[in-house]
Amino acid sequence: MTIMSNVIAFQPRPGQPHLRRPRLLVRAARAGQAGWRRSRDLHRVLKCETPPPAGKALSRLLAEEERLDLFRRSGQAGYDMHRHILLLIAILAETAEAAPRPVPNPVTCP
Repeated sequence: MTIMSNVIAFQPRPGQPHLRRPRLLVRAARAGQAGWRRSRDLHRVLKCETPPPAGKALSRLLAEEERLDLFRRSGQAGYDMHRHILLLIAILAETAEAAPRPVPNPVTCP
């Protein structure tokens, strides 16, 4: 019999620290990415009027997610699971948005 851990380690972006979060939180965040629209959702998560350019919001998202994760680990009453999942969705989406995209191969004619 194999024992499976309920914690998933994922690295949101090279240069950022590894995040280890419960499997259920990560699965919920991955499932929530399907409904994520940056223009509609990011300003609501960051509580600002206009969303910053891609990659600029990531440090703020990571800092707030870390704060909520400390609340979760310590069992504080101020922990908001819904907000934690929203932050994880935003981190995954912002990481994908800020990632360098490969340049498609140019088509050459013979």
